[in-house]
Amino acid sequence: MKPLENNKFQNACPMKSINIKLLTLFAFLFFALVSFSQETKRIYISGTGSDNTRDWEFYCTNGMNSRVWTTIPVPSNWETQGFGKYNYGLDKDSVRGKESGLYRYHFNVPSSWKNSIVKIVFDGSMTDTKVKLNGKPAGPIHQGAFYRFSYDITNLLKYGKDNILEVKVDKSSADNSVNHAERFADYWIFGGIFRPVYLEALPKQYIRKVAINARDDGNFYADLFLENIQSASKVSAQIYISDDKEFGFPVIENIRNSDSVVHLHSQYKSPLLWSPEFPNLYTVRFTLYENNQPIHVIDKRFGFRTVELRKRDGIYLNGTKIKFKGICRHSFWPTTGRALNKNISIADVNLMKDMNMNAVRNSHYPADEHFYDVCDSLGLMVLDELAGWHDAYKTEVGTKLVKEMISANQNHPSVVLWINGNEGGHNPELVPVFEQLDIQKRPVTQAWETFDGMDTQHYINYDYGNGTAFHGHFVFFPTEFLHGLYDGGHGAGLEDYWEEMWNLPLSAGGFLWDFSDEGVVR
Repeated sequence: MKPLENNKFQNACPMKSINIKLLTLFAFLFFALVSFSQETKRIYISGTGSDNTRDWEFYCTNGMNSRVWTTIPVPSNWETQGFGKYNYGLDKDSVRGKESGLYRYHFNVPSSWKNSIVKIVFDGSMTDTKVKLNGKPAGPIHQGAFYRFSYDITNLLKYGKDNILEVKVDKSSADNSVNHAERFADYWIFGGIFRPVYLEALPKQYIRKVAINARDDGNFYADLFLENIQSASKVSAQIYISDDKEFGFPVIENIRNSDSVVHLHSQYKSPLLWSPEFPNLYTVRFTLYENNQPIHVIDKRFGFRTVELRKRDGIYLNGTKIKFKGICRHSFWPTTGRALNKNISIADVNLMKDMNMNAVRNSHYPADEHFYDVCDSLGLMVLDELAGWHDAYKTEVGTKLVKEMISANQNHPSVVLWINGNEGGHNPELVPVFEQLDIQKRPVTQAWETFDGMDTQHYINYDYGNGTAFHGHFVFFPTEFLHGLYDGGHGAGLEDYWEEMWNLPLSAGGFLWDFSDEGVVR
């Protein structure tokens, strides 16, 4: 708009000038408020990590400091806070701790949330978790320790008033397959709510989740899973190369009231690709509209990249054959057990990168959300693993946990392969679940097994075999080799292995066992 040139006219109408300014200010505030209300709101009722906790009331049923109500920081493992009984996974049944932890916490939610869908989200709890709100069950007991789960608590809340959350966590699961997959293993077994807990407020019609497949040729695919669609009319996706710089044009798709999934597709010219050397990231904003007004907005970070398994050849990233220079990592810290924070993730990934590594295996369960974020931004390929150490989940509970794992982690470009359990802990009935749910169709392997064109045998000699391993017919990458946990000398003889891995065409590298010793400070 061209500015007014008649200063006399402007000075003669001061009220008009003030009104215009006020209207402009009100419009700005209105649209800012509308924009804010479109996004999913989040309130943490625990802390955000081991370096930022919140005290909840706590009662431990057995072991150290048990049978008395006190407080405990959340998130945490109760053993590292002086409760219950320390257990290693190989302990005999007769000495295993089977205590439970009872948690209570009072909280308030804004009255303005009354017209929203409200969910309570647990990022990880070991293991069977029963949740009540204001004396009523939030939903079925969740089984499985390392997976994000949630409950719709909209109708259980007292808005603008005090609410009481009660959580019972059983260290030992009522499902024996969960115990054998997660607790009968060669690592520490901890109890408790060890990852954050938070509330989410969503509009009545909302985007429940998104699945992204952004390929190295610029093709961008996304599936949007919608809930309670009644009058929403369309969805859009706009990619940004930075906070305010658009990349390409928005993709728009009309929807009907019966739609629960919407498929989006577009193609972009010459995107910057994600790789460990150049971890280029973009942000995509998904918007749900009603009568051309946005009612829900979700932002996701992602990277353009393509992962391929070419059988009897190798694993390819963006059309280039790769070799994993990898290591296995537990989610672990000596003073806090499995309860971690983002600074630890940054330190771990930086140390791996300093050691010239390009990949990490999450052994033997999915990691914290911030670990994937750091791998995305600093450039580290991730093998993401369903728990299962010599024993597998039964199909019913395993299917639920695969869904939770893929839903939480699939959009991270760092995740390049899935692992369906470790060292015999494979349920073959779960493989189709991976293949069905993953929009990117990443390869699925089973650690320490020849499976689907991949051989991942553990602890082989560098000159092992004729017609197998390095000298076989399958793409070979041991998901564990050169054991270095507690026994010192980690990496001794690595040069012999690496010479074989580098020069043999069917080798795709390997993963050292493991990243760090796991001594507990008691």
